[in-house]
Formats: sequence, C-alpha cells, structure tokens
Amino acid sequence: MPVLPVHVLVLGGTTEARRLAEHLAAHDPGVRVTTSLAGRVASPGALPGDVRVGGFGGADGLAAWVREHGVDALVDATHPFAAAMSRNAAEAAAQAHVPLLALRRPGWAAQDGDRWHSAGSLAEAAGLLPALGERVFLTTGRMGLSAFAGPGLDALWFLVRSVDAPEPPWPARMEVLLDRGPFGLEGEREIIRRHRIDVLVTKDSGGSATAPKLTAAREAGIPVVVVRRPPVPEGVPVARTSDEAVRWVRRLYAEGLEGPEGSEGSEGSGASG
Repeated sequence: MPVLPVHVLVLGGTTEARRLAEHLAAHDPGVRVTTSLAGRVASPGALPGDVRVGGFGGADGLAAWVREHGVDALVDATHPFAAAMSRNAAEAAAQAHVPLLALRRPGWAAQDGDRWHSAGSLAEAAGLLPALGERVFLTTGRMGLSAFAGPGLDALWFLVRSVDAPEPPWPARMEVLLDRGPFGLEGEREIIRRHRIDVLVTKDSGGSATAPKLTAAREAGIPVVVVRRPPVPEGVPVARTSDEAVRWVRRLYAEGLEGPEGSEGSEGSGASG
C-alpha cells in the first residue's frame, strides 16, 4: 500500500491547476507535485514543484511516464476544451491503475439581457456569424482559426485576441490583439466601442478572468456565440474548484490511495460532472 510521500501529476495550463499546485506545495509537504504543460504558451508563469513541458505521445506515452516516475494520482486540470488530452488522461490512468480526477471550473450561465447563441464546435460557430454581425470579436484563442477562414466569411472582419501570435490559415480580414487575461470590464467595453464590434465569439471556458467580455457584450446589446465545452470522459470524477481537488488528493493518501470511489470528488457527491 502506498504511503507518504506521494507523487501527484497535474496536467495543467489553467488557473485552477496553478492554485492546486501552489496549495499542495505550501500545505502538504508529503505530496510531491509535478505540473505538466503542453507548451503552447511561449512564456508560462513560474510554478511550484516540478514542471515538465511538452506532450507525452498519446495515452500510451502518458501511462508509461506515470509508471516510470512513480505517479500515484493524476489530476486533469487542463483547459475545459482540451478534449484529446482529457481522453488520453482517462485511458492512461486506466492503463497505469492510478486514480484520476478532472478539475473543471463551472461554465458560464446566461443572464437577463444576454443574446447568446449556442454552438457545438468552432465550425458551427463560424456558420452562425453571417446572420449575426459583420465585425467579430473572436476570443477562442489562436488554435482553430481555420474554422473562420472559409470563403463564406470573407465579408466579415475579425479582431482575434490570443496570448501568442496565431499561425495561418486564418480569416481573410483580421487584426490580432496579443494580450493575456485577466481582463477588466472597462477594457472590454473600450474594445467593443473602438473596434465597432457587433458580435462576440467565445468558448464556454468559465471562470472570472475572461468573463467581463460577456458583461460588456450584454451592455452593448450585441449577440454572443458560445461554443459548448466537450464532456468529461465517462466515469471520471469531477471537482469544480482547486479546494475540492486538494481534499480529493488528501483523502486519497489518507486512505492509502485506494481510489476515488465514494470520495467528495466522485459523481453524485460534492462534485459533479
């Protein structure tokens, strides 16, 4: 039966992943934390504990890394739209026989006055745009811009905001705004006003860091296309906050890492999928 110290691998890249690593490093000296970053952001902030950057080579590669480095528990705290990584995490955890938790902040909820249009993908979101506006504030990041590069969208103008510079293919008429959240309400209001934005496109990332754009869009009375997030792989328990994830980790090592069944992070209890 595993005993302290234990090794937790956090698949990171989100604010919640950072908070989890910081909390465990500061308050749980018996826990070794390794945060894995995909490497898509050029200059990620410093993180406590060990950090690795780059892919694993799919589920098999991740499972091999988990076994080789003595990982006792895996936390998938990737972006809510990193569906391929989440599938790989679920498969790797099953192969390596380690417990897995998905850490997902809650999605956004429409409020009175919102003009939201739901889309199941970036391609579906792009198809909605010609009927909604001509000047698009595209806040879905630098990946996937090809969905907005179709000939049917050539008449539209796009303001693309991302942390790092995008690569083609991209929309025919486009301006790039390089910036990193959190974003304030006054700044989002100014972007909509100065660029004469008449439709906003966003992924349902949740959280507060980028939520002010939704308030600014509501105030301006412009429609918002919201891309729905993919589901967490079936059977994977979900925590909605880093505090819930900390309790999940603590419960695992307190119970000898027997697995998450019946813990607060499991479905049907304190956290939900």
